[in-house]
Amino acid sequence: MTTTPASLPPPRPSRRNLHPNLRRNRPPLPAGALALLLAATGLAPAAQAGDTSAAAQLQRWSAEAGAPGQAERGRLFFTRTHGGEWSCASCHGNPPTGEGRHAATAKTIAPLAPAANPRAFTDGARTDKWFRRNCKDVLSRECSPQEKADVLAYLVALPVRP
Repeated sequence: MTTTPASLPPPRPSRRNLHPNLRRNRPPLPAGALALLLAATGLAPAAQAGDTSAAAQLQRWSAEAGAPGQAERGRLFFTRTHGGEWSCASCHGNPPTGEGRHAATAKTIAPLAPAANPRAFTDGARTDKWFRRNCKDVLSRECSPQEKADVLAYLVALPVRP
């Protein structure tokens, strides 16, 4: 047995004691190979954070309501104050195809219409959270599935503002 002073690092193992894959001098992976491997195995993050679409959510809320969303009814709902100070349009704009601004905090809000904002309504959990929060601000209650279907029918029908 050999003794080494405590200040010296331990000896390195010889190459023949290493795992066979570690003995070879392999070139590095080509650029993008790891991303391709992850994508092929399904472990890569999604290109878009969304798990749904505006059309799929409109279909879901229409099914929950038992009737299709109506764009005109959604427009009226979106622009009315419902007895309070704010309407949906107070923060999101009328029409909601451009940036909005929160009425109390002045924080900038991305366009709400899917034609103006491709990420709008693509994350189901986030959409549910914001509908719940914003409906409580405007209505002092949660929106019904029919109200959600109507508002989304209105938003989906909006063209991009020139």
